[in-house]
Amino acid sequence: MRIAELAGKRVAIWGFGREGKAVVGVLRARLPELSLTLFCSEVEVAAAKAFDSALVVKGGEPDATALSAFDVLVKSPGVSAYKPALLAAQSEGLAVTSGTALWFGERPDAHVVAVTGTKGKSTTTALIAHLARALCIRTALAGNIGMQMLELLDGQAELWAVELSSFQTGEAGPVQLGVITSLYEEHLDWHGSRERYVADKLKLADVSRYLLVNALQPGLLEKTAGHPHRLLFGQPTGWHVRDGFIHRGEKPVFAVADLPVPGAHNALNACAALTAIEVSGGDALAAAPALANFHPLPHRLQPLGERDGWYWVNDSISTTPEATLAALASLGARAVTVIVGGHDRGLDWGGFVARMCAAPSHTIVAQGSNGTRIARALRDAGFAGHLIEAAGLKEAVDRARSVTPVGGTILLSPGAPSFDQFRDYAERGRRFAEMAGFEDKIICDIEGLGIV
Repeated sequence: MRIAELAGKRVAIWGFGREGKAVVGVLRARLPELSLTLFCSEVEVAAAKAFDSALVVKGGEPDATALSAFDVLVKSPGVSAYKPALLAAQSEGLAVTSGTALWFGERPDAHVVAVTGTKGKSTTTALIAHLARALCIRTALAGNIGMQMLELLDGQAELWAVELSSFQTGEAGPVQLGVITSLYEEHLDWHGSRERYVADKLKLADVSRYLLVNALQPGLLEKTAGHPHRLLFGQPTGWHVRDGFIHRGEKPVFAVADLPVPGAHNALNACAALTAIEVSGGDALAAAPALANFHPLPHRLQPLGERDGWYWVNDSISTTPEATLAALASLGARAVTVIVGGHDRGLDWGGFVARMCAAPSHTIVAQGSNGTRIARALRDAGFAGHLIEAAGLKEAVDRARSVTPVGGTILLSPGAPSFDQFRDYAERGRRFAEMAGFEDKIICDIEGLGIV
């Protein structure tokens, strides 16, 4: 849908996050006479009215009747496309779009590399932008990573490195190159089922001219086998990790130990980014040395440093059990006290439990709304390590201090969302840093957002 198509329509916006604000700003600039109604939470009403006094602001979640009063709804990513009220209104003729879809409608000729995946999508997207800029390619870094695409609607870039969540993949297109880093179950509360989550993620393939996927995930390979221009990373003939190096075929190119972001999974993310640069026409071999000066993203295996004799690591972005396992693997042979748990979306922790029972070298502090469920699963499976339950993050940090030996590592890698206690993973990570005794400034913003 093009923005001009909204002229003369009854338009509502649902959601007052960063994308909702960007939508208001763009529509005011392009269609100043358009009447806009905003649906937001009760606590956001005052801020919304202050943001744009001409908005008709309605607090609370709209029902089907309220939505059916409009021709078009511009929906924020956090609003599930499968809400019954929304589906009912659509059946009555409501057209639904989003800020992401509006950007693609306005910029169909942009060279977009769109990255999705259960884990690794933010780091891979940032790495693509970093490597492209090392080759002096004017590059935009935007999307779910932290800057809405509509904020850059009129910007000019040779390459758009865009992160898309599973909430946004169905809103994209056309895309020159789609990248899928990994595929596990997540966001079941939004999508309703694992099958629908997978199907929504794979919608990116439908709009991608070329599709780049992880060669080390058999399920992902099977589900994308029909794409006419599928490419792989992580295979021996291309960019892959072997013997402590990132290789291009048989040629060792970059030592994994020199990557500023730890872990085998991040070395694989670098392979994805290098392949994306290559597919986009860049000299990936020439760009590879720039991996050494990539700045890690906050809340993603972020080393906070030493405090009171312990080493603290902030991996608040971890929202699946698989991500927690990857975080523990990245820390090698170190004995770790890991804090897990948060908002319960009903994910299966069986794989995590099995791995912990097989090698019970870590202390586990289970907290949050699903902490009891995780702890029970560990006990039922015969976990022989040290297991502690805590009501919330503050108690979890205090308990971690009491059991971790001096010189040990305390890792926040929850494997679950933050919504039981915090607004988002970033707030959770900042609070963890504060509880550990670090200042706010150690949690920096993501470097390089926008067009450089």
